[in-house]
Amino acid sequence: MVFARSRPALVRYDVSSHMVKWWKGHSPTNGQVTKSLSPYEQAAVVPWLKTFPKRAYEKFTDAGMYWVPTGVVTAGIVIATDEADAAQDRSHRY
Repeated sequence: MVFARSRPALVRYDVSSHMVKWWKGHSPTNGQVTKSLSPYEQAAVVPWLKTFPKRAYEKFTDAGMYWVPTGVVTAGIVIATDEADAAQDRSHRY
Protein backbone atom coordinates (compact mmCIF):
# COMPACT_ATOMS: atom_id res chain seq x y z
CA MET A 1 0.00 0.00 0.00
CA VAL A 2 1.38 3.32 -1.03
CA PHE A 3 -0.31 5.58 1.52
CA ALA A 4 -0.42 3.13 4.48
CA ARG A 5 1.61 5.37 6.78
CA SER A 6 0.05 8.69 5.80
CA ARG A 7 -3.66 7.83 6.13
CA PRO A 8 -5.28 8.54 9.51
CA ALA A 9 -6.24 5.47 11.48
CA LEU A 10 -9.24 5.17 13.80
CA VAL A 11 -10.86 8.36 12.58
CA ARG A 12 -14.58 8.84 12.99
CA TYR A 13 -16.23 9.71 9.70
CA ASP A 14 -19.75 10.01 11.10
CA VAL A 15 -19.01 13.43 12.68
CA SER A 16 -17.40 16.59 11.36
CA SER A 17 -13.64 16.85 11.60
CA HIS A 18 -13.77 19.75 14.05
CA MET A 19 -16.10 17.79 16.41
CA VAL A 20 -14.05 14.56 16.62
CA LYS A 21 -12.57 15.46 20.02
CA TRP A 22 -16.05 16.41 21.34
CA TRP A 23 -17.66 13.14 20.25
CA LYS A 24 -14.70 10.93 21.25
CA GLY A 25 -16.18 10.32 24.71
CA HIS A 26 -19.69 9.66 23.45
CA SER A 27 -20.97 6.24 24.40
CA PRO A 28 -24.19 4.89 22.87
CA THR A 29 -27.17 4.37 25.12
CA ASN A 30 -27.22 0.68 25.92
CA GLY A 31 -30.63 -0.92 26.17
CA GLN A 32 -32.66 2.24 25.54
CA VAL A 33 -35.73 1.48 23.47
CA THR A 34 -37.22 4.31 21.47
CA LYS A 35 -40.27 4.21 19.26
CA SER A 36 -41.45 6.74 16.76
CA LEU A 37 -44.53 6.75 14.60
CA SER A 38 -43.53 5.78 11.10
CA PRO A 39 -45.48 7.25 8.18
CA TYR A 40 -45.48 3.74 6.71
CA GLU A 41 -47.06 2.13 9.78
CA GLN A 42 -50.43 0.71 8.80
CA ALA A 43 -52.05 0.46 12.23
CA ALA A 44 -51.34 3.98 13.48
CA VAL A 45 -54.89 4.76 14.60
CA VAL A 46 -56.17 1.26 15.41
CA PRO A 47 -55.10 1.23 19.09
CA TRP A 48 -56.96 4.51 19.63
CA LEU A 49 -60.06 3.23 17.83
CA LYS A 50 -60.17 0.10 20.01
CA THR A 51 -60.44 2.14 23.21
CA PHE A 52 -62.56 4.97 21.79
CA PRO A 53 -66.07 3.68 22.74
CA LYS A 54 -65.10 3.07 26.36
CA ARG A 55 -63.35 6.43 26.69
CA ALA A 56 -66.23 8.29 25.02
CA TYR A 57 -68.77 6.68 27.35
CA GLU A 58 -66.68 7.53 30.41
CA LYS A 59 -66.24 11.13 29.31
CA PHE A 60 -69.94 11.55 28.52
CA THR A 61 -71.09 10.08 31.81
CA ASP A 62 -68.54 12.17 33.69
CA ALA A 63 -69.33 15.53 32.05
CA GLY A 64 -72.83 14.83 30.67
CA MET A 65 -74.56 16.67 33.47
CA TYR A 66 -72.83 19.85 32.29
CA TRP A 67 -73.15 19.37 28.53
CA VAL A 68 -76.84 18.42 28.35
CA PRO A 69 -78.23 21.52 30.16
CA THR A 70 -75.79 23.74 28.26
CA GLY A 71 -77.00 22.29 24.95
CA VAL A 72 -80.66 22.70 25.92
CA VAL A 73 -80.12 26.34 26.92
CA THR A 74 -78.15 27.07 23.73
CA ALA A 75 -80.82 25.46 21.53
CA GLY A 76 -83.54 27.40 23.37
CA ILE A 77 -81.72 30.70 22.84
CA VAL A 78 -81.21 29.94 19.14
CA ILE A 79 -84.87 29.05 18.63
CA ALA A 80 -86.06 32.14 20.55
CA THR A 81 -83.81 34.52 18.62
CA ASP A 82 -84.82 32.99 15.27
CA GLU A 83 -88.50 33.47 16.16
CA ALA A 84 -87.87 37.05 17.31
CA ASP A 85 -86.01 37.79 14.06
CA ALA A 86 -88.83 36.29 12.00
CA ALA A 87 -91.43 38.31 13.96
CA GLN A 88 -89.46 41.50 13.35
CA ASP A 89 -89.20 40.70 9.64
CA ARG A 90 -92.98 40.15 9.46
CA SER A 91 -93.71 43.43 11.27
CA HIS A 92 -91.93 45.48 8.57
CA ARG A 93 -93.85 44.02 5.64
CA TYR A 94 -95.98 46.37 3.53
